[in-house]
Amino acid sequence: MYVADSRAKADPSAGSTTGIARSTARVSAAVTPTVFALGAVSLITDVSSEMVTAVLPLYLVTGLGLSPLGFGLLDGIYNGFSALVRLAGGHLADRGGGRHKWIAGIGYGISALCKPLLLLAHTLTPIGLILAADRTGKGLRTAPRDALISLSSTPENRGRAFGVHRAMDTAGALIGPLVAFLILRATVDGYDAVFTVSFCVAVVGVLVLVLFVPGSSPTAAPRREIAARERVVGEKAVDGRAVDERAVRPTLRAAFALLARRDLRRITVCALLLGLATVSDSFVYLLLQRRLGVPDRWFALLPLGTAAAFLLLAVPLGRLADRVGRWQVFLGGHGALLTAYAILLTSWHGTALPYAVLLLHGTFYAATDGVLMAAASDSVPEQLRSSGLALVQTGQAAARFVCSLGFGAAWTLWGDRTALMASAVALAVCAAFASTLRPGRRVLEPAP
Repeated sequence: MYVADSRAKADPSAGSTTGIARSTARVSAAVTPTVFALGAVSLITDVSSEMVTAVLPLYLVTGLGLSPLGFGLLDGIYNGFSALVRLAGGHLADRGGGRHKWIAGIGYGISALCKPLLLLAHTLTPIGLILAADRTGKGLRTAPRDALISLSSTPENRGRAFGVHRAMDTAGALIGPLVAFLILRATVDGYDAVFTVSFCVAVVGVLVLVLFVPGSSPTAAPRREIAARERVVGEKAVDGRAVDERAVRPTLRAAFALLARRDLRRITVCALLLGLATVSDSFVYLLLQRRLGVPDRWFALLPLGTAAAFLLLAVPLGRLADRVGRWQVFLGGHGALLTAYAILLTSWHGTALPYAVLLLHGTFYAATDGVLMAAASDSVPEQLRSSGLALVQTGQAAARFVCSLGFGAAWTLWGDRTALMASAVALAVCAAFASTLRPGRRVLEPAP
């Protein structure tokens, strides 16, 4: 059976710990206020960021005349530059003991300040620098925010908690492109208006974080019981020595030493490999536009399909991951993405094409984004939760940065169809390999 069950048979005290854990799990079945507060921050921030993301591909390629290679470089910076600072953000949050909120707040603030700067940039270099700064803010905030979600949830409930957060986050991603679309239709200088409104909304998100998110990780009695349970389940032997996670100190050396844990190492490797074959959202929307001849004024609405599917499926797939296994759901999400690539590669031009592709694209995110963080949380001690999640996020973000550069170069040299074919083959190979590296299940099942 599971670790705690076997210990209960060998040690009566372990049985009492299991009983406490199960009762705590029942009491903590509801998602905590911290998760809802962070979800509200992410919702507002995503309205801001997705307003820019929705118009950025068209603004750069059509408005400024960038080539696919130039856009691939900027898109790689936008999606992958945060990899350089995620470890720093995770380490600073862990090192401070209760700085998760404030490190995340700095990240949100930096991203907010970058929005009005886009009004002043009209060439590749300054736009690249602004996007790099924006992603620096995202890199600082992501791991501390996810650590707060993880620390506020029970091991059995993490999939649901991350699903709720990602659903709220995606509600913002659904609203953002719609707001951008309405602004573009209602104003003459549409892009400038989008960037200005985006900045104002981002400031509201920072204020919500400061006012409503607790300043430290949970310390109430139920949280201590959950932590005690995680120590029982999470103890493991490294190089033949028993490790007590209570003794782990939040240093950079200890953070990198987490890769000695088999489960976390496998999760990180799989996230990196699959990220190398994950075409960025912007390229998917550009491919759809070219296949269907979508007018420029409607382009900003394409992300709505992905966001709607993500919103509807994030919580159900998070709960499914808690029940049947996070790794199965994670790999299933990549199967949905591979199916979307296959549809784009066919000669089908039916009216259902965009709906099918965007539904599968949103399913991919619902089955992977929060689920990956829930799976990684099971293998990381509380004292290094932010740093451990940052390790996984860094590998994934760096891989997607490389993928954007490679896809943009392949599109420029050989065309969009050949580039997508290469990505589909790479994704199939990486997914097949990842299926052989299935991490073990390290948490107890919920009590029936």
